[in-house]
Amino acid sequence: MSARIRSYFLLGVLSVILIYVGSLFGREGMFVAFFIALTMNLLSYFAGDKIVLAMTRAVKVSEDQMPWLHNIVSEVCVAARVPKPNIYIIPSQSPNAFATGRDPYHSSVAFTQGILDLLDENELKGVIAHEISHIKNRDILIATISATIASAIMMIARMIQFAAMFGGGRDSERGGNIFSVFAMLAFAILMPIVATMINLAISRNREYLADETGAKLIHNPFALAKALRKLAMGVSAVPMNEVNPSTSHLFVVNPFSSKSFLTLFSTHPPIEERIKRLERMGF
Repeated sequence: MSARIRSYFLLGVLSVILIYVGSLFGREGMFVAFFIALTMNLLSYFAGDKIVLAMTRAVKVSEDQMPWLHNIVSEVCVAARVPKPNIYIIPSQSPNAFATGRDPYHSSVAFTQGILDLLDENELKGVIAHEISHIKNRDILIATISATIASAIMMIARMIQFAAMFGGGRDSERGGNIFSVFAMLAFAILMPIVATMINLAISRNREYLADETGAKLIHNPFALAKALRKLAMGVSAVPMNEVNPSTSHLFVVNPFSSKSFLTLFSTHPPIEERIKRLERMGF
C-alpha cells in the first residue's frame, strides 16, 4: 500500500471513529464538537503560515539577496509544475527546513542558516524537492482535515468523560446504561490516544510521500538520502529546542534532539527507514 493510499485510509478510519464516538454522545454533541474543531483548524489553515514564520523568526529574502537559492527553488518548481513559493531564512544554526501555506499559490519555504551551511547544492536540491512536494501534494490541507477530525474526537471524548462523571450521559436517561461509568471513562481516555496515534501516522505517511515525490522530481533519490543523514547528525549536535513543539511536524527532520522526550510521539518516520526507501528507488 502506497503512502498516499495509507493516508486516505487512515483519514477514513478517523472519520469512522468520529461517527462512532459521536453516536455514543448524541448527534448534537458530535456536530458541536466538529464545528468547534473545524473553526479552530480553518483559522490555522488560512493564517497558520504567517504564524509559524513569525514564531521561527523567519526573514523573507528576495532574489537579489540570494539568487543562487532562488534559482534552485525555481528549477524544482518548474519540474513540479507549481508556482515558486516565497523564500525565508531562519537565523538558526540547527540544520532544517519546512514548507507552509494552504495551497501552491499561497506557499513559503523556510531554510535555517544551518542547513545552507551544511549541505552541498545537490543535497539542498533534494531537500527543496521534498518541501516542494509537500506543497504539490497539498499536505497542509490533509494535515488540517486530519487535525480537525482528531480534535473533534478528543472534544467528544471529553464530553463523554464528563457525562460518565455526572450520571452516564443519554444512555442513563433512557435507562439502558450500555456502558458503566468506568467503561465510559476508559473509553474517553483511550479514544483521544487512538486519534492522536492515527493523526501521527498520517503525518509520517505524508513524509514518506514527500520523500518519494521529491526524489522523482529531481531524478535523484540519493541526494535527499545523503541530506537526511547529514541533517540527522546536525540536529543531534545542534537541536532546535527553541521551536514550539506544535510546529515540529512541518520540518524536514524532527527539530528536537533524539534524546528529547518529545520524540516519543514523533510526527516523523525514522530517518533510517526514510533513507532505506530512498536508496531502494535507485534510479
